[in-house]
Amino acid sequence: MRALCWHGTHDVRVEDVPDPSIINPHDAIIRTTSTAICGSDLHLYDGFIPTMEEGDILGHEFMGEVVETGREVTNLKKGDRVVVPFTISCGRCFFCKKQLWSLCDNTNPNARKNQLVNGYPTAGLFGYSHLYGGYAGGQAEYVRVPFAEVGALKVPEELPDEKVLFLSDIFPTGYMAAENCNIEPGDTVAVWGCGPVGQFVIRCAFLLGAERVLAIDSVPERLALAEQAGAIIVQDEGDVFERVRELTGGIGPDSCVDAVGMEAHGSTFDARYDRAKQAVRLAVDRPHVLRQVIRCCRKGGTVSVAGMYAGFIDKLPFGVVFAKGLTIRMGQTHVHRYMKPLLQRVQRGEIDPSFVITHRLQLDDAPEAYRTFLHKDDGCVKVVLKP
Repeated sequence: MRALCWHGTHDVRVEDVPDPSIINPHDAIIRTTSTAICGSDLHLYDGFIPTMEEGDILGHEFMGEVVETGREVTNLKKGDRVVVPFTISCGRCFFCKKQLWSLCDNTNPNARKNQLVNGYPTAGLFGYSHLYGGYAGGQAEYVRVPFAEVGALKVPEELPDEKVLFLSDIFPTGYMAAENCNIEPGDTVAVWGCGPVGQFVIRCAFLLGAERVLAIDSVPERLALAEQAGAIIVQDEGDVFERVRELTGGIGPDSCVDAVGMEAHGSTFDARYDRAKQAVRLAVDRPHVLRQVIRCCRKGGTVSVAGMYAGFIDKLPFGVVFAKGLTIRMGQTHVHRYMKPLLQRVQRGEIDPSFVITHRLQLDDAPEAYRTFLHKDDGCVKVVLKP
């Protein structure tokens, strides 16, 4: 089969690789019909996630058609259309039973390695380094899906791929980030980063009852999408604290969302400091946005972190968190928890997730698509690939 393989920083190639096969009775094989490039994939592309190996197959946002199932997979059959969560969960462990799906105890075969970093192991992820299991990803013609009876969600035939594909990651991720804000009627939510996840945070914040959403970014195409959703635009130029405070009557937003994560850009001194340390490999993460979010949030407010972080954070103003009594909520998305209710919202016409797609390309175009997505060329917000 054809698949997109990682060969190093900014080096991805579409190659012929062996077809996947059933190796566990809980497996299914799906033929990929749509897959997407996620902002988290860029952390791999940029070389900031350890334990990648040459030839690893990338991609964790994908869906397709079932072509084979293991004997324990009784709820799926050949020909079913399914969307697959990027987290791999067993459905039986302590954490899965508590709906903390991304913290599954049983799906990471490299649990010891993960435990050295995190203290306790977390779930396996598709296409996301050997720290998270070394599973082949979905930017390929076929994918082996472990614990398919738990994760793969059947989708109605009448819904096209583009309306359900993002149930695999960015739609639930945006929804969980908004849910973590504990939104009450009349609340103002500020969202840093209007990329694909940020766009879903904005729309989900309104769905959950926010009165106003402030959208902070510097990319015109992203800001235009945010404005279409009803957000108030704040240009990310320098320190945005005074503008955010003015828009909230001197109080600050009730909740602030970091939808950027470890590769935050910025022109302030701390942003330049972060970039310099990351460039010489003295730091993994650039937490410029996280610092700004903490500073801007109102006293007693909530900080929700949807952007991914991978290492130790430098110069984090934790004294500010303590002094202001902030609540911080975050984590890898518990995708399984949200897929069915969000599918119902799509079916009811409350949201059409395809709004975020700007580029539709073939799998063979993936190397160029990664470059376009990274540099935000040609108005790129989200890329969908067809194998």
